[in-house]
Amino acid sequence: MHGMKRLYEGILKEYLAQFPCVAVLGPRQCGKTTLLHTLPGIWTHFDLERGSDYAVIANDPDLFFRLNSTHVALDEAQLLPAIFPALRVAIDADRSQKGRYVISGSSSPELLRSVSESLAGRVAILEMSPLMWAELTDCQVSGLIQGISSGERNVDVLRGELRPRASLELAHDFWLRGGYPEPWIADDPIFARRWADQYARTYLERDVMRLFPGLDHARYRLFLQMLGGLSGQVINLAQVSRALGVSQPTVRDYFDIAHGTFVWRKLPAYGRNVTKRIVKHAKGYLRDSGVLHQLLRIPDLDALLGHPQVGLSWEGLVIEEIIRQFNVLGESVEASFYRTSGGAEVDLICEGRFGVIPFEIKRGQRVDLRDCRGIRDFVREQGCPFGIIINNDTAPRLYDENLLGVPFTYL
Repeated sequence: MHGMKRLYEGILKEYLAQFPCVAVLGPRQCGKTTLLHTLPGIWTHFDLERGSDYAVIANDPDLFFRLNSTHVALDEAQLLPAIFPALRVAIDADRSQKGRYVISGSSSPELLRSVSESLAGRVAILEMSPLMWAELTDCQVSGLIQGISSGERNVDVLRGELRPRASLELAHDFWLRGGYPEPWIADDPIFARRWADQYARTYLERDVMRLFPGLDHARYRLFLQMLGGLSGQVINLAQVSRALGVSQPTVRDYFDIAHGTFVWRKLPAYGRNVTKRIVKHAKGYLRDSGVLHQLLRIPDLDALLGHPQVGLSWEGLVIEEIIRQFNVLGESVEASFYRTSGGAEVDLICEGRFGVIPFEIKRGQRVDLRDCRGIRDFVREQGCPFGIIINNDTAPRLYDENLLGVPFTYL
C-alpha cells in the first residue's frame, strides 16, 4: 500500500516458519493481496479471480500441487473449493517442510469451514483486518497489549511501558474514516464517502449473493441497513425478526453471515464463574467505523460528535483495535462483554493464556469512578490482576491500585 507497512507481515513470517500452510482471511479490500506480495521473490502468485490462473488450477488441482510443491500463494481461494483436499494431499507428501503455501480468502464462512476440515493441524489461520490505529501511527503493537500478552501483572510496570502515538486529532480522523486502506491512500473525503457506499454494495453483490445464492437478498439488504442502528446494542432477535418480517432462525442466520464475512463482530456474554444474574444475549458491532458512519449517514466529525450513537461508535472502534492488536501478536483471545441485570457492565473482557482482563471504554477525558463500579466489581470478583479504562485523557493514570486509565492515543 504505497509504503504503508502492515503489522501482519511479522506474524505471517512467524507462522510460515512453523506451519506448512498459512490461511489469510479477512474482508475484501483490507490488504490481503498486498500482504501476499510482501513475500520474497521466490514465491509464485496465483489469483483465482483471474480466469487464466483459475483454469490452470481447476483443471487438475492434484497435478498443479505436484508441479508447484512449495512457495505458492493462492489469492481468493474460496472460489475453488476443490483445492483444499488436493492441498492436504500435497502437504502430507512432505509434512515436515514448513512455509510452503499461503492461501487467502475474502468474506467466506465456507472458506473457513473448508480450511478447518481439510487442513486441520496443517494450517495457521491469520485473520486480517483493515488498518489499525497502531499501523496508521508507528506500526508497533502498543506497550499495553504487549505487556498483557507477556503476562505482566504489575500495573505500575505496565503504565511505564506506555507511549503516545499521535495526536488526538488524527485519532478522531481515524475514527470517522475507518481503516480501509484505499480511502487513506486517496486522502479525499468525498472519495472516502463514495468508496464506503460502493463497498457496501460490492459486499452484497459480489460476496453475499455469490456465496449464498438462496438468500432473500432484498431482506438481507434491509438487514445490512439495520446493522448501523444495532451496532453496540445487546441483540434481541425477536425484535429484529419482527422489524424484518422474517423468523428468528432466519435473523440468526443473517447475523452469522455478517459475522462470518467479517462485517460484524459478535460479542457473546461473559458467563464464567459469575455469581450475579447476567444478561445472556450477545451484543455486536460493525467492525469498521467508516462503514458504520456511512450506514448512519454521518458526513463529518461535527455530525458524529452530535450523533445519538457517538458513544457506541467509539466503543466499537476501541474494541476492534484491542482485539486486532492481540491478533497480530498471534495471541488467541476470547472476547466477550459483561452486564448484570442490575446494570453493572464491562464493555470488553479478553481472556487468553495471560488470564482475564476487563476493559471499560469511555469517550471523555475525565473518568468518574462512580461510573466504573462494574469493572471494579468484576476485577474483585474474578480475581483479575487489573482492569483497564480506555479514554481520551492526556496521559495514563492510576485510578486505584488495580485500575489503569489509558488514553486511546497510547493504545
